[in-house]
Amino acid sequence: MDESGAADFGRERWQRRYAAARKRAADFSTLSGLEVDPVYGPPDGSVVPEFDRIGWPGEFPFTRGLYPTGYRGRTWTIRQFSGFGNATQTNERYKMLLRAGGGGLSVAFDMPTLMGRDSDDPRSAGEVGHCGVAIDSAADMDALFGGIKLADISTSMTISGPAVPVFCMYLAAAQRQGADIAKLNGTLQTDIFKEYIAQKEWLFPPEPHLRLIGDLMEYCAQHIPAYKPLSVSGYHIREAGATAAQELAFTLADGFGYVELGLSRGLDIEQFAPGLSFFFDAHIDFFEEIAKFRAARRIWARWLRDVYGATTERAQWMRFHTQTAGVSLTAQQPDNNIVRTAIEALAAVLGGTNSLHTNALDEVLALPTEKAAEIALRTQQVIMEETGVANVADPLGGSWYIEALTDRLEAEAEQIFARIRAMSPDSSMTGGLLRGIDVGWFSAEIAEASFAYQQKLEKGDKRVVGVNCHMQTVETPIEILRVSHAVEVQQVRDLGTRKAARDQAGVDTALSALVAAARSGTNMIPPMVAAARAEATLGEICSALRMEWGSYVETPAF
Repeated sequence: MDESGAADFGRERWQRRYAAARKRAADFSTLSGLEVDPVYGPPDGSVVPEFDRIGWPGEFPFTRGLYPTGYRGRTWTIRQFSGFGNATQTNERYKMLLRAGGGGLSVAFDMPTLMGRDSDDPRSAGEVGHCGVAIDSAADMDALFGGIKLADISTSMTISGPAVPVFCMYLAAAQRQGADIAKLNGTLQTDIFKEYIAQKEWLFPPEPHLRLIGDLMEYCAQHIPAYKPLSVSGYHIREAGATAAQELAFTLADGFGYVELGLSRGLDIEQFAPGLSFFFDAHIDFFEEIAKFRAARRIWARWLRDVYGATTERAQWMRFHTQTAGVSLTAQQPDNNIVRTAIEALAAVLGGTNSLHTNALDEVLALPTEKAAEIALRTQQVIMEETGVANVADPLGGSWYIEALTDRLEAEAEQIFARIRAMSPDSSMTGGLLRGIDVGWFSAEIAEASFAYQQKLEKGDKRVVGVNCHMQTVETPIEILRVSHAVEVQQVRDLGTRKAARDQAGVDTALSALVAAARSGTNMIPPMVAAARAEATLGEICSALRMEWGSYVETPAF
């Protein structure tokens, strides 16, 4: 069959799948009343070289999206990232977001929690509740989700180093609500590779971290099939200064490493691969970001099929969440951040994101105020309800510019994959990742890219409104959210009260059982959930494992 025939045949196949799929009850016409098709492609009889690389929505390699209906079947989930102060304060913010139309929760944790430390740890002083919510034990999880049925809502938690014990506290809270944990749905970040590469919030050496992640993958596959235990995060890699191609390549390489981890555990790729999801940055270069998302789906599908042997579509799908670029926000003229966020959110949608968080205009200065958080939420709702972008699947597909950028980013990513695998003694992606982390290769690559951009910024080759151009302004100071020191005092006091009231012997027994599981090689999730139910704190659980596994010290790279 010639190239034009392949395009025609694909259209007929797509039409059958589209007709069989469920669609939303919505008006899919333009503002002027013009009816639009659900997707657009080559005219009948036209010749489109390598059309199968572009294809149709819902078909391999999923360049144009995972579903034949695009957003006509289901729009992206509005999932606003939020957390500050104590669990009760954040619970109130969640309820506000849900009342305003948010579709899912995304938990931001404070720095002590991200580092596996309790609020009463001396190293936590001054940081409790400031960059997210403070979570010390399962009791805090109870308060965090008080009045919110975890069985009925998708919950994402952005945490990596102590992700597994925090997840066990989430399970304990869900069980206390009476939820059937087999029906829980959500996403846990868990991605430890990106911590060594970019964010630097680790607890243990890489191998024990991977052991925990493997246990979590096994447990979720057996007991919580709808839950995604591993969200592979490119967001933090990009925020550290990586280019779009580096974000794409490093993130997917991390994902391939987790695929290899699952296979090494004897897991069925058709079952565990759908539990892997991704988290990308939507930066300000509009078309490059759209191309990045399209290339990511295509690369992932091809590698899962051709390298790792996945045969089902669900196992080849890349599902991803997107957050607009925090690093693009400016303290100067912060109202401009509303515009930046809207453009970045639109790029994510045109790239086919499955869920989306939009940053607030004041996040460069502090945690968002309620007003700023609502503006960020409304930004998504305006895009969803008013612009018509959800009417057509991959509306920019076939654009010469978009397709050329998609191909170029894919080619650059493949070159980086080859360099990573070349560092591995057995040519595995995991081996290359571990070696690259050990010698500081990833950090050096990101630092070089960040330095190159900074030079362009300082020379004026790259322009940022309000920073190095158009600096005159009539703005007035904005009100920002400040977390009172009283939050830390109360959190430490409450933690002390809970420790005094709990069954200490039960806590000690549970922690001993957890360490025994770490030594024996058995799955550590059940004893960790038992420790969470006994009100063992996050710091106690992480300290017990540090005593067993040791800590990690990064190799300096210059």
